[in-house]
Amino acid sequence: MHPMLNITIRAARKAGNFIAKNYEKPDTFEANHKSKNDFLIQVNHEAERLIIEIIRKYYPQHTVISQKYGALLGTTHDIQWIIHSMDGIDNFINRIPHIAVSIAVRVKSHTEVAVVYDPIRNELFSATRGQGSQMNGYRLRCGIMKDLENTILAINFPLKQKQHFMNYMTLLSKLFVQSVDFRCTGSAALDLAYIAAGRVDGCFQIGLKQWDVTSGELLVREAGGLVTDFTGENNHLLSGNVVAGNPRVVKSMLNP
Repeated sequence: MHPMLNITIRAARKAGNFIAKNYEKPDTFEANHKSKNDFLIQVNHEAERLIIEIIRKYYPQHTVISQKYGALLGTTHDIQWIIHSMDGIDNFINRIPHIAVSIAVRVKSHTEVAVVYDPIRNELFSATRGQGSQMNGYRLRCGIMKDLENTILAINFPLKQKQHFMNYMTLLSKLFVQSVDFRCTGSAALDLAYIAAGRVDGCFQIGLKQWDVTSGELLVREAGGLVTDFTGENNHLLSGNVVAGNPRVVKSMLNP
């Protein structure tokens, strides 16, 4: 096992177990919305702190990039840990059991190690560049759909980028008429992990952040799939616009 993968798994499980423990305590939530948000912030920040604590223990010289802290610079800028301590925050609030911890390690702009951990189902998706993707130790492969007919695509809605809503809906409409079924799950990391596992055929999402995409991207690639932006280029980590799936499905999504 890649040494950094071992630490990545340890950090993801530590944070995930903490999230699961608090998920099982519905009585902790107060009736008013503000208290819910305060509790959520506490859980999310503690999960993030646990991840960073483990990374810093073994690799204090590395840079860590997170949703809360931004870039915590180390002495080695070529190695970056991209973390998302709770992907699916709204699911956690509403007690929908679809939440993930996402951690990736990038070395000189190449993602070398990725982990997406679902603490509710105890499913751990992992990948090392050039060595394939796994889920709980079992090898993963993307689905074999040849076109868009009867496919299931994971989507999201640009709630924070409403200026793109109409253009996005136009694209979704073109996909819909080709017998595409959609799922909007609230966790981009798990959407990409599910593509790697062949549970979902592809995804078509807008406005994602690098901590939403980086881990899942490697899972998909190492399972035989493609990840691009809306133009078929590799600008998705910057644009946040992601198309993913097996090569034939991606081609069909790019040319609906």
